[in-house]
Amino acid sequence: MDKPLFTILISAPYMIPVLPRFRPLLEGLGLQLIVPDVHERLSEAELLRYAGQFDGTISGDDKYTSRVLEACAPRLKVISKWGTGIDSIDRHAADRLGIKVCNTPNAFTLPVADTVLGFMLTFSRHIPWMDRAIKTGQWEKIPSYSLSELTLGVVGVGRIGKAVIRRARAFGMHLLGNDISPIDPVFLSKNEVEMTSLPELLSRADFVSLNCDLNPTSYHLINSQTLAQVKPSAIFINTSRGPVIDEPALIEALQSGRLAGAALDVYEDEPLPRISPLTKMDNVLLAPHNANSSPKAWEKVHQNTINNLLDALGIPIPEEV
Repeated sequence: MDKPLFTILISAPYMIPVLPRFRPLLEGLGLQLIVPDVHERLSEAELLRYAGQFDGTISGDDKYTSRVLEACAPRLKVISKWGTGIDSIDRHAADRLGIKVCNTPNAFTLPVADTVLGFMLTFSRHIPWMDRAIKTGQWEKIPSYSLSELTLGVVGVGRIGKAVIRRARAFGMHLLGNDISPIDPVFLSKNEVEMTSLPELLSRADFVSLNCDLNPTSYHLINSQTLAQVKPSAIFINTSRGPVIDEPALIEALQSGRLAGAALDVYEDEPLPRISPLTKMDNVLLAPHNANSSPKAWEKVHQNTINNLLDALGIPIPEEV
């Protein structure tokens, strides 16, 4: 048997279950696969155990810190990230060490935007709470709202933020936006979006949807100071990245009544610890970082992630990928 050309660490949780489909192709191209046991992501310590053993990786949100990257170099040539977000990778260290970082931009725009809309409809119409009441023998007509009566504030008017806005506009919501970058005025005019400051958005919005990237300007963007600016009746929705919110500050705001509710798909620590107070709150909806769920989107990402890996390693991409 010929010696493998490259060794690849496959740690993306969404890729591992379907790996039997792709293994024959990858091994046929001369790739030897290392597939660790992954629960959500690999930590820095877990990655260090494999340092120097692989030339490329198909990764999830693994903690590729500068320490890990330095230990993996010079052998590591490419990190092919499954999905869009690459905030778990120290890009400066990767660039310095000549490690290529690839991802699939715009992969999950539609399912994530649908999730935001679903959370808003759930809260505005009180669907799970009425269901729960009836199943416990109560016949309680809980006052609800039409989305057309409410204001949505979107923090981060990028691809996903725009998709959220388009959906909300179809329901007749009043729309506020906030972003550190200029937004196309044609889009804003067409969708009747009022761009405003973060304090102004927080003080006026009934729903606040966080759709920004995680970077130094957005880390703990929502904290005790910004939460003090919100309407007490407001609902926060986070489908971006967990550390955009200072979680203890959010919990305190929910417990004190400073904030009416929250819908969270992402957390500072994932999986969300069972002891988190969030799991005991009736005014909080929780999901397991699953807003990207879409068979069509996942298939596109599977194929693009493999293509990115092969391209970076200089391996011709077969037609069947």
